[in-house]
Amino acid sequence: MSGAPKSRSIRQKYGEELRIRRIAAGLTQEAVSEGVVCSPTLISHWEAGRRLPTPHDAQRLDLVLGTDGFFARWLKDLDTKYAQHFAPAAELEQQATELRHYSISLVPGLLQTKEYSRAVFREGSANYRDDELDEDVVIRQARAALLEKPSRPVLWCLLDEAVLRRRVGGPKVMADQLHKIADMAEAGRLRLHVLPFSLGNHALTEGLLYLMKFADAPSIAYSEGVHTGHLMDDPALVSKCQTAYDLALGDALSHKDSLALVRAVAEEYAHASQ
Repeated sequence: MSGAPKSRSIRQKYGEELRIRRIAAGLTQEAVSEGVVCSPTLISHWEAGRRLPTPHDAQRLDLVLGTDGFFARWLKDLDTKYAQHFAPAAELEQQATELRHYSISLVPGLLQTKEYSRAVFREGSANYRDDELDEDVVIRQARAALLEKPSRPVLWCLLDEAVLRRRVGGPKVMADQLHKIADMAEAGRLRLHVLPFSLGNHALTEGLLYLMKFADAPSIAYSEGVHTGHLMDDPALVSKCQTAYDLALGDALSHKDSLALVRAVAEEYAHASQ
């Protein structure tokens, strides 16, 4: 007896329709990528439903496939709850088998407590409203549901010591946040490493880096700035990012020593909050 068919997301249906239209047009992924001016790997991600094209790319798809605005119009119905620059990365991380995160100043979103997230969102808005902050926190917390899976994804967390020392939300918020990270590390849910101030410069000093591996697709790298994000799928560029991560990891404290440092700093915050 066969099992029930798996339901497909709207994004997967979008990708399947793209594949059908491409084949009907007698085009390969490489040919479409030349017309859209992107990599064949990106076409593969679109067809698999792992990523969505930008509005500009959707318009180019319609031109290449002769679909009279079909994909551009459909894309408008697929609004994401995430910031536009981060939406592709948020969708991809849900399918990853391994995540490697480096953070230079803030705790990664997947690991943030509600109070820490709220403080981050509050300071990032000139005129915030409590209901909007609540909604942002709920969305960020929902991302972390993927960590409840027992074995997937494998998670590595590489933190600059500045992440531990920067007071976000006050000492109690920081104490709770760092204890959460330490608890997860002790439970074996993440591999924790810290790059101490005493190290000085290292391979990732310039900014945030997020690496994702998949069971059936090439690896992806993501970097981010203020209201900007860059998703990289070019194999050569992703390889350079992986090398930079490995170099920084080699200079970091061991998992054991990193855990001890995070616990110690958490206790300092706990005492300061009393």
